[in-house]
Amino acid sequence: MRRWTTVLAGVVLIAAGALYWSRSGQAAPSRAAEIPPAVATVREGALHGQVDQSGTLSYAARADGSDYPVVNQGAGVYTKLPAAGQVIACGQVLYYLGDDPVFLLCGSRPLYRDLARGDEGWDVAILNRNLRDLGYDADDGDDFTWRTADGLEDLLGDDALGLGDAVVLPGPVRIAAVTAQLGGRAVPGSPLGSAVTTRREVVVQLDAAQQAQVKTGDRARITLPDNRVTSGRVSRIGAVAVEGKDGATIPLYLTLDKPTDAGAWDAAPVRVQIATAAVEKALIVPVTALIGAGAGGFAVERLGPDGGRETVPVELGLFDDGAGMVQVRGGTLRAGDRVVVPSS
Repeated sequence: MRRWTTVLAGVVLIAAGALYWSRSGQAAPSRAAEIPPAVATVREGALHGQVDQSGTLSYAARADGSDYPVVNQGAGVYTKLPAAGQVIACGQVLYYLGDDPVFLLCGSRPLYRDLARGDEGWDVAILNRNLRDLGYDADDGDDFTWRTADGLEDLLGDDALGLGDAVVLPGPVRIAAVTAQLGGRAVPGSPLGSAVTTRREVVVQLDAAQQAQVKTGDRARITLPDNRVTSGRVSRIGAVAVEGKDGATIPLYLTLDKPTDAGAWDAAPVRVQIATAAVEKALIVPVTALIGAGAGGFAVERLGPDGGRETVPVELGLFDDGAGMVQVRGGTLRAGDRVVVPSS
């Protein structure tokens, strides 16, 4: 009975309070209204741009990020195949068809015909260059001469090159995967597997909104999985944006200054900090102060002396992801203004 009496008294008090506020013409105070917004002060000063992103360390592949296909053009039975992870240099045997070795030649375009004395063209130039690089005699040009035949005889034991005798890839290469089966029958045009280059590379999926902040040649600090830090630079920036769950991203590729720092990892997550640019005199606000505005723009909420809020459109300048700050321009925002940020 005593417990029910206490509950009833509480209900009466709540009802009385609601009646008071309704008769006085005022809304009952909410708890949220009593909590002042978290604010940050707009400051003016130097800002050093830095993009902080996660990335993936791997072996470099084609410009679109895909592996190079290894396509067989000979006929026979696979009697020896490369292993995934194996590195094959230019002029080395890639695999065997029966008792015949198939060699790796290094170049940017695949062969499309048999080559013999008297032929000329870009494919002959690829053959000549490979022979010279391997130390064999060969013509210096795109003609298949007697010198080319002599060099090929030293390499293959034959003075002509059949279409199925070699595979041309940008090499040396590292075998990424093998899809052919040992003892399986090879037919011209059948895939054997895929390969990547032996160069180490870091790929970052950059927020498309930050693309203008980064350029080729920008220096980068790369933190490896074991917390060692190495340096690199932006080597190229993708041209196609991809829509993801967190918005559009652009692939960004970085090369390592010291590739040996990458160790033995085939692939590994890394942290990348890219130094972009610097502004000596900038209006700076926390990135968390930004809110969306119309037509994909941005704004901040300025807090007035009386506690009122005013939306001020701004243009974004330099980002410092590491510090969580951004340069803003335009509008009536001034150093010393207070802007609303999410409360922690």
